Amino acid sequence: MLSAFARAFQTPDLRKKLLFTLGIMVLFRLGAHIPVPGVSYQNVQVCVKEAQGGQSDLFGLVNMFSGGALLQLTIFALGIMPYITASIILQLLVVVIPRLEALKKEGQSGQAKITQYTRYLTVALGVLQATGLVATARSGSLFAQCSVRDQIIPDDSIFTTINMVIVMTAGTTLIMWLGELITDRGIGNGMSILMFVSIAAGFPGSLWAIKQQGDLADGWIEFGIVVLCGLAIVALVVFVEQAQRRIPVQYAKRMIGRRSYGGTSTYIPLKVNQAGVIPVIFASSLLYIPALIVQFSNSQAGWADWVRNNLQAQDAPIYLVTYFVLIVFFAFFYVAISFNPEEVADNMKKYGGFIPGIRAGRPTAEYLSYVLNRITWPGSLYLGLIAMVPTVALVMFNADQNFPFGGTSILIIVGVGLETVKQIESQLQQRHYEGFLR
Repeated sequence: MLSAFARAFQTPDLRKKLLFTLGIMVLFRLGAHIPVPGVSYQNVQVCVKEAQGGQSDLFGLVNMFSGGALLQLTIFALGIMPYITASIILQLLVVVIPRLEALKKEGQSGQAKITQYTRYLTVALGVLQATGLVATARSGSLFAQCSVRDQIIPDDSIFTTINMVIVMTAGTTLIMWLGELITDRGIGNGMSILMFVSIAAGFPGSLWAIKQQGDLADGWIEFGIVVLCGLAIVALVVFVEQAQRRIPVQYAKRMIGRRSYGGTSTYIPLKVNQAGVIPVIFASSLLYIPALIVQFSNSQAGWADWVRNNLQAQDAPIYLVTYFVLIVFFAFFYVAISFNPEEVADNMKKYGGFIPGIRAGRPTAEYLSYVLNRITWPGSLYLGLIAMVPTVALVMFNADQNFPFGGTSILIIVGVGLETVKQIESQLQQRHYEGFLR
């Protein structure tokens, strides 16, 4: 792999793409350390040190996707989360709104229109989330246990509030633009790479915190165990993410004039983890809602105590069971809306394709649906087990939920890494190089 990287840098156009991507990544991380005007940087740092990850119960997911910029209240505090949310919403609306479904079927022009709608929705969600973040920081709920939580935003004027919301929304828009620049001029999907950078930025700090909290050999034994477990988890994730069921497809020969067309064989790749990381994000977001309601209401009623003890504490049995069941449910739900067996079967029949031993049309759709349900079960159970890793780390190593080798973080890191390596490999193979994967 290292020799392949060396060959990649020896190729002028590929070297420019790699350097351009690295430059955008540096700018992205730089913006994650520039505070928003109107925020007291000193008081924020005091609260971050006093919190010691305690606020990650509610804001950990967004903070992870922003590379730690959320709790620092920087210009990139919202990170890429508004774009991810907008993309998921548009993907769900394509199924229920005929106009969007028609645009999707138009090909590149229709997809460009959907991308434009995603940008507009990202800006709207950015305004909404920025307003909520500023209100949360001003009320002191962002750092509930901090001694100076009421002094994070010293000036409470309406002008300062509007200015902070505009700056945060502009930061989200800038991130979206940087991601599109990487897609056009760099290597791979720009949004995925920025997500990769945000999550990977927290790895060194999380690992070092485990070492400092350890007791055996000054924490080095715990550190080594975590690294070894992390390598094992990465190997498992790579194995499952690469696993797929290949449905063979045969195309009949057709005579057009004097020429023969078709007669080729191909396959439909059905991945074991067809839904990716989306079910974990959905389940995490849904479980955050009761905890957010309790925190903003500041209620001391019996139902609020039950939520704190069972739906906010990550080691609570009810939380674990609910989280696991939601991941399995959303895995099946997302696969059902993202893969349409009837549409695939109709397209195969239209172009003269068929699965050997299966009649074209409805029997093909039923067979694809049957196979998809069978392979989605192990995929959903795998997602649930991987998402439980931070909870095990919480019990064993006293880590927070942003434990680096588990849950959403490792799924995204491995998925984006594999996709980026494949894209670089394809460009190397075009120049007759061996590539990364053998």
